[in-house]
Amino acid sequence: MANGRAATARAVALVGPYGSGKTELLEALLYAAGARDKKGSAESGDRIGDTSPEARARGMSTEVNVASFDYLDDRYALLDCPGSIEFAGDATFALPAADLAVVVAEADPDKVAAVQPTLQELHRLGVPHILFLNKIDEAGGRVRDLQSSLQDISPRPIVLRQIPIWEGETVTGFIDLASERAYIYRSGKESQRVDIPSDLADREADARFQMLEKLADFDDALMEALLEDANPEQDVVFKDLTDELQEGLITPVLIGSAKTGGGVRRLLKALRHEMPALEKTVERLLGAAPKCAGSAYVFKTLHAGQTGKLSLVRVLTGKLADGATYARGDGETMRGSGLMTVDGGEHKRADRGVAGDVVAIGRLDDVATGEIVVIEGAGIRPAHTIEAPPSVFALAARAGDRKDEVKLTGAMSKLVEEDPSLSFGADPDTGEFLLRGLGDVHLRTAIAKLERKFGVGVATSTPETPYRETIRKSSTQRGRHKKQSGGHGQFGDVVIEVRPLERGAGFAFQHKISGGVVPKQYFPAVESGVRDACEKGPLSFPVVDVGVTLIDGSYHTVDSSEIAFRTAGRIGMQAALAECSPVLLEPIWKVEFVTPADTVSRVTAILTSRRGQILGFNPRDGWNGWDRVEGYLPQAELNDLIIELRSATQGAGSFTAHFDHMAELTGRLADQVREDKTAVPAA
Repeated sequence: MANGRAATARAVALVGPYGSGKTELLEALLYAAGARDKKGSAESGDRIGDTSPEARARGMSTEVNVASFDYLDDRYALLDCPGSIEFAGDATFALPAADLAVVVAEADPDKVAAVQPTLQELHRLGVPHILFLNKIDEAGGRVRDLQSSLQDISPRPIVLRQIPIWEGETVTGFIDLASERAYIYRSGKESQRVDIPSDLADREADARFQMLEKLADFDDALMEALLEDANPEQDVVFKDLTDELQEGLITPVLIGSAKTGGGVRRLLKALRHEMPALEKTVERLLGAAPKCAGSAYVFKTLHAGQTGKLSLVRVLTGKLADGATYARGDGETMRGSGLMTVDGGEHKRADRGVAGDVVAIGRLDDVATGEIVVIEGAGIRPAHTIEAPPSVFALAARAGDRKDEVKLTGAMSKLVEEDPSLSFGADPDTGEFLLRGLGDVHLRTAIAKLERKFGVGVATSTPETPYRETIRKSSTQRGRHKKQSGGHGQFGDVVIEVRPLERGAGFAFQHKISGGVVPKQYFPAVESGVRDACEKGPLSFPVVDVGVTLIDGSYHTVDSSEIAFRTAGRIGMQAALAECSPVLLEPIWKVEFVTPADTVSRVTAILTSRRGQILGFNPRDGWNGWDRVEGYLPQAELNDLIIELRSATQGAGSFTAHFDHMAELTGRLADQVREDKTAVPAA
């Protein structure tokens, strides 16, 4: 250990719902540890977290922020993760880097349900976690009731570590159930130890016994002691709390207030004494420590002006040196350029990074977020694939200035590198370039960042719906093209039968020519002409699900050519389509909603109001109190669906969707679609 810095620094992720107070807790921890002279605030704009202009403009975390501090000779890195579901992609990649997560939740029974997605994600990733009930001085109910509500939504046993001391309607302190000591909060100072209030003695004994019962579920010796009415030694209790937390068997609950600092120092002590060692994180991420001089997990990518690309990493094993050569999972090697420490928006040069550190490596141009890099070893991959949440919202995006079109593509690729929950590319059906992500605020923030960091203005619009048209009847038509303009003329003559095919069949072409009335070498040209006509049918949309048979025709030995027969095929097909009762088709997607059970009626109302069809309901696997709703929904109704869904479910609901089939669209809606398609844009 040098300069008070441990050989293996610890990494703690701060997670929880939007508005729970994570960034305020970050500031409180830094202040309590002595890393800052005062707590930063959103009002003064001096917080370590939320340093980007986009975060400050919206008053919320929009990406992972890193802050470092020393506490009692140990080094810590705090990963402050966004709480909004629209920025959940950053947390998805940051959480595996942490030794422990602190889930920040409000001490309000009406807001407990919002914690469930966070608890489920931590359980899925196998990350040990403590739950910190914040704003305890504003508690909206009894902690024992909150504990029960939390247990209903937690995949792991909830173990209450502390109970509040009330003075009237206000929480003034807490009793620690493990040490059986009472403390009174002092704003901005360490809590004062006091005797356990006599009127709380019975409550403390009952709450402590409940805590011990839960610990005893994983410790037979403790269970035996409880059955014999023996009071276990404090060392045994603390060891069980530590071991069971580190093994991911329980979720301990602490209480406090980030605003006043109450309970924050107790949280710091829990981090120091009870959080897992780095080896547990390595085991979770890699399965086993790799044989190499050093390894690191990339949890965030930044493009930082003149510095270029920065890969934020957690050093897992060994040492990283400035200018080292790294190998990716596929074995490709590249040389890093620069090594930096990270603290809020500040990056400082460093000579090395040792196991446990969070550092930034420059110029790892081909390394993506979520990868493992190694020094002097074979390439390795994470034990489990880490993927960004699926997109639920899209905007058509184009450069605001034509001269920036090429620049836009390069800038977007860097933006997607920074945030893998974004994607940008051409829609194969409409040709539009679509920016996809986790919500309207997510995309608007990304566009603001694009303009600020890369100087590219972006114009957006609602994505087009890829309507198609098909036919209901059959028809036989002649297509004849004859042109004489001196020298060789043009002559092509075909008779085609056009018929509807079953939905989803696409396009089929065949011939039934006898006697050589149309030479074989012109068959492909006729088919090309027919396909040309299908690119824009009578209703102005591409035509699908039609079968065409060439049955007759004629040719001229001199004037016939491929171009002439292609033209004849197009003429015949255009005439036939107009006679075949054309009808508009719209894409229908299969949608699966996941939502708290008490909001299902709102979700089904949204589905039906958007011309959807409900297919069924089922409980959501592994999620107590949540349901899955399946249905069909027209693609045109998907564009702003997530906005209405989150509004109806307090931000908890989400959905996935994929194309299922095409269905006829008639009546007023079909007329409107045609009018919009043929309308001439205003000059």
